[in-house]
Amino acid sequence: MFHIELVEKCKANDRQAQLKLYRQYCDGMFGVAMRFLKNPDDAEDVLQESFIKAFQRIHQFKGEVTFGAWLKRIVVNGSIDFLKSKHQKTEELDENYLHVAEEDDWSVEESISLEQVKAAIEELPGKYRYVVQLFLVEGYDHSEISQILGISDTASRTRLLRGKAQLKEKLKDLVYGT
Repeated sequence: MFHIELVEKCKANDRQAQLKLYRQYCDGMFGVAMRFLKNPDDAEDVLQESFIKAFQRIHQFKGEVTFGAWLKRIVVNGSIDFLKSKHQKTEELDENYLHVAEEDDWSVEESISLEQVKAAIEELPGKYRYVVQLFLVEGYDHSEISQILGISDTASRTRLLRGKAQLKEKLKDLVYGT
């Protein structure tokens, strides 16, 4: 059955269709939540809340993006909201004076593993970590990141640039062992 048909049945409150849609997306969306939360129990909670929210708001799904992309945004927002609610330290910064630079080079030393890159991203301050993760790992662009995080495009670009610089320093330390 096509996703659009399933979605239409979900809009009509068809429980079987909801279950099918849930089964199709639960593993992938659990992975998205885990990349943010690092805790299976928290990821499961956010996943359940996200599906509840998605089914409550399914009438808002207009098909401009795939259902998976729409659901992923709900899971990402839910994960970030969860982290904020746990009083993760968030530093505010006046970004009006910051300049924008393009994100050009994302290459790293060949000796660095994907796991080391992920660990280094985790060590970044939250305001940079979220942007780097949304951009690099989740594949969002700056306009999407600015909507998700409630910041300007310029702030998104600046935070990505600064996060990338910090990430490169962390990875350089791994290679050269400073």
